[in-house]
Amino acid sequence: MPERLEERGPEQGEEQGEEQGRERRGWLRAFGLAEVYNPSMVPTLRPGDQLVVQYGAVVRPGDVVVLRHPFRQDLLIVKRAVERRGDGWWVQGDNPFVENDSREFGVVPDELVVARAWVRVRPPRGIQRSLSGALSWAVSAVRPVRAERSPSWRLRAR
Repeated sequence: MPERLEERGPEQGEEQGEEQGRERRGWLRAFGLAEVYNPSMVPTLRPGDQLVVQYGAVVRPGDVVVLRHPFRQDLLIVKRAVERRGDGWWVQGDNPFVENDSREFGVVPDELVVARAWVRVRPPRGIQRSLSGALSWAVSAVRPVRAERSPSWRLRAR
């Protein structure tokens, strides 16, 4: 939303208005998009899914996070933060058959956790030719990414 100077009261100075504008632009920069490329988070996330992520967000057990791979820090990966261990996170994929996670590389230091996933957007499969098909896709395509939404997380937590 663009800054509207007329909303400021007469007691507010130009400096405060500029500061509010920087805060709004900074807030928008705190969010980004990430794409899932491998099946390590199936069934929660599939290859091709887009994630709306928040950089620097507080991470809690069960959150889906984007992190730098501990052995290849130029590679970003998506995993579930399972639990705190010391100064880092034990992370695992929801797919038990893919072990490219803490079972392979151990605890991930906090500084390698880049962002927390908020929303999953699943791309349409094929062309939606009807309004009902488009609405059906829209209802199922956009979902919050939370621990309680993931069937595999519920099974693992029991």
